[in-house]
Amino acid sequence: MPYVTISTVRGILDAGQKKTLLERVTDLLVEVEGQGNPDFRRNVWVRIEEQEPAHWSLGGMQPTPEIIASMFGTIGADGVRVPRP
Repeated sequence: MPYVTISTVRGILDAGQKKTLLERVTDLLVEVEGQGNPDFRRNVWVRIEEQEPAHWSLGGMQPTPEIIASMFGTIGADGVRVPRP
């Protein structure tokens, strides 16, 4: 049974994007490793692991919440992405 961990910076993905990512990675594993057998789905573990921006480095620089927001937009208190201006 496959175990997949997706590591990302906290705040980049909103709730809808996480749901889609989990579903599509699962679908891909069913298609490839499970050879299309729908029963294989119950054996697929996928998890999204989010870390604070300070735990990451991008080109030797720690991304700040402002840098992340400028690239991806921000996540509101309701978990919904607020588009970049």
